[in-house]
Amino acid sequence: MKPARQAAEHEPIARVLPMLTVPHLDREFDYLVAAEQSDDAQPGVRVKVRFHGRLVDAFVLERRSDTDHAGKLGWIDKVVSPECVLTHDVRRLVDAVAARYAGTRADVLRLAVPPRHATVEKKTPVVLAPLAAAPVDTAAWAAYSGGERFVAALRETRAARAVWQALPGESWPARLAEVAAVTVHAGRGVLAVVPDQRDVDLLHAAALTRLDADRVVALSAGLGPAERYRRWLAVLRGDARFVIGTRSAVFAPVADLGLVMLWDDGDDSLAEPRSPYPHARDVAMLRAHQLRCAAMIGGYARTAEAQALVRSGWAHDLTATRHTLRAHAPRVIALEDSAYAHERDAAAHTARLPTVALDAARAALAKHTPVLVQVPRRGYVPALSCAKCRAVARCRAERSAAGGSSPFGAPGAAPMRSARWSCRPRAPRARSAGRRCGSRGGLLAPPASRSARGRADRRPACRRHPWIFRSGRADRPGSPRTPRSSGCWCGCPATVAWNWPRRCGARRRCKALATIRSQFASRSTRCT
Repeated sequence: MKPARQAAEHEPIARVLPMLTVPHLDREFDYLVAAEQSDDAQPGVRVKVRFHGRLVDAFVLERRSDTDHAGKLGWIDKVVSPECVLTHDVRRLVDAVAARYAGTRADVLRLAVPPRHATVEKKTPVVLAPLAAAPVDTAAWAAYSGGERFVAALRETRAARAVWQALPGESWPARLAEVAAVTVHAGRGVLAVVPDQRDVDLLHAAALTRLDADRVVALSAGLGPAERYRRWLAVLRGDARFVIGTRSAVFAPVADLGLVMLWDDGDDSLAEPRSPYPHARDVAMLRAHQLRCAAMIGGYARTAEAQALVRSGWAHDLTATRHTLRAHAPRVIALEDSAYAHERDAAAHTARLPTVALDAARAALAKHTPVLVQVPRRGYVPALSCAKCRAVARCRAERSAAGGSSPFGAPGAAPMRSARWSCRPRAPRARSAGRRCGSRGGLLAPPASRSARGRADRRPACRRHPWIFRSGRADRPGSPRTPRSSGCWCGCPATVAWNWPRRCGARRRCKALATIRSQFASRSTRCT
């Protein structure tokens, strides 16, 4: 028989929040704390409790001496870890996010607190030396109106909030690393949220040039459970002062947070795809408002939500002057549609690349600068096909021993004329060498016109409905088998040919019948 449990002498009641996703159970419950669990069952730790007969995870929110429940209380089954993973600031943020997005706190806590890794948690933390203050070069912020005042406010640990629109070609990782270094040397923590892993790597590399590697932590989903929990514990214990991560890092428990930064808030990856679907921008602004810390939203383009913060007066505008913007922005020349422009270049209206664009490209290439040509669609590519079966020729020659990416452009690759061409279907190959079809012996030639295909053309008449085929060629004009054209029955502009069969013996009348095939085989050729 197990000995009876004894309640803790000091504050024997623990108010816990079970991790239940049911909305009507999103509330606190009181449990008794045993005497042997009193030292570990502190607010913010993970525990196991019995709820409706099953063991569920929960977080201790507070310890109390009394309870509002009139019935019998249950006991805390187990204290998972004495580590306080749910801080007071993160708990307030979780409550605000759940209330704003009409979700449960359990769903938000799954985003805020990562799963526990026992091996990493049991390791002894490394004691770091105090961070020494160092000067930071912030001369690049002078190009923006209000940039120097914003940096000065960060040095004085004031709650300055701004929406920054970066100049074209600006090195945004360097600018964010500069203001982060200023805040860290002032004794405050910094949190930066970026859209993807590439941006995390860029900002992390820029931060390492201005801060110690032990003080900078990058959080992302691709780290793995052990490494990510180790870095998250470094943030929780106050070792890391500059935290960089993707959307879930906005809940990171940064000690003494002084600046929250968000880059490219218009990126779709900053919106959480799981319930309650919070956006990192809104969570960051809620956190800056609760902690009365500085905040900055940056990007090359400004979203409507960021502009609304400026219009409301919650944030200041951080942009460059007109003269500076013209000096950094590329020159844009619009093509004129006037009669004078047509007289200078008569082919500009129909040419794919007008003379103005070609001259600009030549001038840029002469200066050894890159040129980008953007077109609305791919266009047409010449191809070879079988003259009889219309199979498109695609070469799949093996790569050469030199390791070239293309079999025709790599050194030592076999020339194209030495390859033998054949169709994919299982058919005897043609004995003659060269580009011949192996199934029917036809020469590979460019696709013929519609009038020259005849009965061999078995391609679908309607691209939307590939089971509708064109009928055969008429034997002679005026015969009952003369094909007649009409629109496709689906309403698309494709033309479908119809055949007139024999007269019906029952009603003695002709009926139009489409040649329908339920299956069709697409043939392609390969290089052997």
